[in-house]
Amino acid sequence: MILFRKFRVFILMVFLVACTMHIMIDLLPKLEKRAVGAGSADGGCQCPHSGNPSEDTQNWAKQRARSMAEAGWPNKHTLRILQDFSSEPNSNLSSRSLEKATVAAERAEYALQRKKPLNIRGDTAGDRKSLIGSGSRTVVPVTVGSSRLLALFEHPLYRIDLPPLTDDDTLFNVNKDIRFYPRAAGNQGHYDGNEEGVAEEDEYRPTEEGAAESYPNWLRFHIGINRYQLFPRHSLALDALLRDLASLKITSVAMKSGGTQLKLIMTFQNYGQALFKPMKQTREQETPPDFFYFSDFERHNAEIAAFHLDRILDFRRVPPVAGRLVNMTREIRDVTRDKKLWRTFFISPANNICFYGECSYYCSTEHALCGKPDQIEGSLAAFLPDLALAKRKTWRNPWRRSYHKRKKAEWEVDPDYCDVVKQTPPYDRGTRLLDVMDMTVFDFLMGNMDRHHYETFEKFGNDTFIIHLDNGRGFGKHSHDEVSILVPLSQCCRLRKSTYLRLQLLAKEEYKLSSLMEESLLRDRLVTVLTRPHLRAMDRRLRLVLQVLASCVEKEGYGNVVEEDLTGDTTTLRSPGHR
Repeated sequence: MILFRKFRVFILMVFLVACTMHIMIDLLPKLEKRAVGAGSADGGCQCPHSGNPSEDTQNWAKQRARSMAEAGWPNKHTLRILQDFSSEPNSNLSSRSLEKATVAAERAEYALQRKKPLNIRGDTAGDRKSLIGSGSRTVVPVTVGSSRLLALFEHPLYRIDLPPLTDDDTLFNVNKDIRFYPRAAGNQGHYDGNEEGVAEEDEYRPTEEGAAESYPNWLRFHIGINRYQLFPRHSLALDALLRDLASLKITSVAMKSGGTQLKLIMTFQNYGQALFKPMKQTREQETPPDFFYFSDFERHNAEIAAFHLDRILDFRRVPPVAGRLVNMTREIRDVTRDKKLWRTFFISPANNICFYGECSYYCSTEHALCGKPDQIEGSLAAFLPDLALAKRKTWRNPWRRSYHKRKKAEWEVDPDYCDVVKQTPPYDRGTRLLDVMDMTVFDFLMGNMDRHHYETFEKFGNDTFIIHLDNGRGFGKHSHDEVSILVPLSQCCRLRKSTYLRLQLLAKEEYKLSSLMEESLLRDRLVTVLTRPHLRAMDRRLRLVLQVLASCVEKEGYGNVVEEDLTGDTTTLRSPGHR
């Protein structure tokens, strides 16, 4: 009798397992149909399905295997890079390339695309200007219902010209002997003065009439980088690049190596690339009070908001970032050749498509990134020129935190720490210390405690700006102001004059920082990027920054705290009330 009961239990368990497997197998093709039907032009599935769900899944797997074989799996696609301007034979190799690719199929696809008009700029006919041309500079008064942002950028404090640029002041020197070949050698581009074997229609001549409009927007962005900024204030190429990030077709995806959390490298149809940070928590979720700053999530909306804040502060040191709603099926899983990434896709009990990838932390089924059912938000940050082409130097932040649960950093226990920093190169001369103070204000307004390193372009030596990279741990708490971020400013009591006057301007009601940020963020595809509590927190934190500066001026005198800018036309720097 007992054996009979055990046998019945065994049969029942086998039946339940079989039913569960059948249900799971059945889910994938249904989600496939739903995803393709919602996003495809014809509203139908892009692959044939039979009436049997299990056969659908098998067909999908076979089709995937065939595509891998045809692509020469494990042949890998190359991360597109901008070819070096020099004559070094190996300079087109990316120091961060994860993959190399077969080029024949891509060349055929490109040849077909050349037969029809391809708007890789994303701009309208009226936007077709010079490479980094400026827009109109008509002063716009602030009135009820008008654009605060437009009025801000037309204010005299935002119209300071840079010094004349020499070849040493531009990241890349483009001359009449250089042509850009978008498909040369299977890389992102090739610069050479005398290249043979490339069809005339596949090259761009930088000095020809209309050449700037022929370049893809990511290349126009790269060429516009100089000693003082990543991009101009009034750059039509920048606006077009932001549209590209939010809308261009994604042709390949790969995981970025290193880092504590998952990031993806996405390549677009015009060979540009961007770093994708997926949504990990909702806008309303604050960082738990017991979380250490180094164990906090990276937020995609913080990356977007940081870019807009950087422009409003007129630093222009954050690479362009745009929000995007990505289809996890068609735009990640189906275009990746990264086996490790592809294998982490699964369907959750809620019938949503999920994946988790590989990274040091938060890459497991417990921290999976799930769509609804397969749509996920994320930020896309445009790549800077490859390190093989434009080397960058990494610097340890003097006010770096200890990244230890119990130990404190030296600056946290020594109130005179800044005196040591000011005697240490490169902070003993030039604008480097002032740049760190700018970065301090920038981080405090966001609540970002995770600034352990920073980078500069090696070509410009120590006389250049700090690039504000990796801002994902900002905007975690709107209910708390982390005053320890302001320690560099309170210890050094130094700030460049242009930054000081702009902060005063942004504290005025007609140029209120929160209102400017709200208006600027409305230009992004994702709404809402920041909640109102975070916007109000920036106004509160700005007042705290001005209070610290007021204490410094009272203690050391205005002339010892506010330093004249060493670049640009400082004669136009007047009080914020001047028009």
